[in-house]
Amino acid sequence: MKIKKIKEILNAELLTDDINTDVEIQAVNCADLMSDVLAFQNKGGLLITGLINIQVLRTAAITDIVAIVFVRGKIPDKAVIDEAKSKNILLLCTKLPMYEACGLLYKEGLKGISE
Repeated sequence: MKIKKIKEILNAELLTDDINTDVEIQAVNCADLMSDVLAFQNKGGLLITGLINIQVLRTAAITDIVAIVFVRGKIPDKAVIDEAKSKNILLLCTKLPMYEACGLLYKEGLKGISE
């Protein structure tokens, strides 16, 4: 599923508007514990999280995650957004809670990393 479609499904705002949204996402990882993200890598995938700090970006870069969706209306500060741009990681935010965001994407056919 392309980022453009994910953005539409989640009614999300793109925070890194100068990065290509034609990226194809194969699977999703949903976590607030970055140790879980490291343990269950999702190369080329999407991370859904409620954390908005720089550690999320560092973890995404290590695991080759290409996009992050921040839930519950949380928006990271400018330093995090700038760092994402420098690493070519797409950032989106949605007002949806994590559970609903995951459910909507699953309903539309996007699978989790365990599948």
